[in-house]
Amino acid sequence: MSVLYDRTAGVLRHIFDSRVDAPAVLDPGAHFPDAKRFAASWRQLREEALRVAERLQDVPRFHEIMPQQASISANDARDWRMFILKAYGVEVPRNMAACPTFAALVASSPDVLSASLSFLAPWKHIPPHRGPFRGVLRFYLVLVMPVAPDGGPAAVLRIGDAEYRLASGDMLLWDDTYEHEVWNTSDEVRVALLLDIRRRDMPVDMMLLSRGVISLLRLGIRLRGFAQSREGRASGCNGRRFCHRLLHPGGRLLRSEETIPARPSVSRQAAL
Repeated sequence: MSVLYDRTAGVLRHIFDSRVDAPAVLDPGAHFPDAKRFAASWRQLREEALRVAERLQDVPRFHEIMPQQASISANDARDWRMFILKAYGVEVPRNMAACPTFAALVASSPDVLSASLSFLAPWKHIPPHRGPFRGVLRFYLVLVMPVAPDGGPAAVLRIGDAEYRLASGDMLLWDDTYEHEVWNTSDEVRVALLLDIRRRDMPVDMMLLSRGVISLLRLGIRLRGFAQSREGRASGCNGRRFCHRLLHPGGRLLRSEETIPARPSVSRQAAL
């Protein structure tokens, strides 16, 4: 299955690369006007993400949702977990209900095809890879960024030859068919909001092909379904105990096997 996926993605990339010429990083105002609404709500979105993090052991690792991505998700025994609200138009009602602000923004943004929260474990490295086709753009909004010893962001996103070190609340719109990788060089979890956006700046034939690909992906998801939660058996997690370091909603780093309180009392200022 992974070989078939790679070959199909390679063919699609070749077709789109030959017809769609665009830079790696794009202007959100021109290509995704709704970006400003997501960015303006980043603090509320962070609060929702931190509530999800209270039960992070129930959030699946990316390769548990999509086994074809094992080479970039299960590569170093460090977790990359994805809390999916929507995948190519298919909503996950339970996850949408868990993040009402996020869900409302997604519902009012017709160009949003997929929406998720990405939790990158301490010292996790996502190796260089490319997205499958240029029919979508990737919107990246940082919700929790660990701080490096020099005071800057501790997690890095490399796209092509450029490195991006974004602070909490920063956003980026980019074409993920360009080679990219991510690494978190800290003892804390990096949390980001990810969206796949319908690309509009394409020739008519590429727009039609993109719609066809998206429709097939949507059909496959509906027929196959995808993972919404896991019990944490592989990592030995039990109940509300975590087997990884997590950022406490109050900003304190939780240590291995420390229990997160069911309803932490956190002021907005403490979470900054």
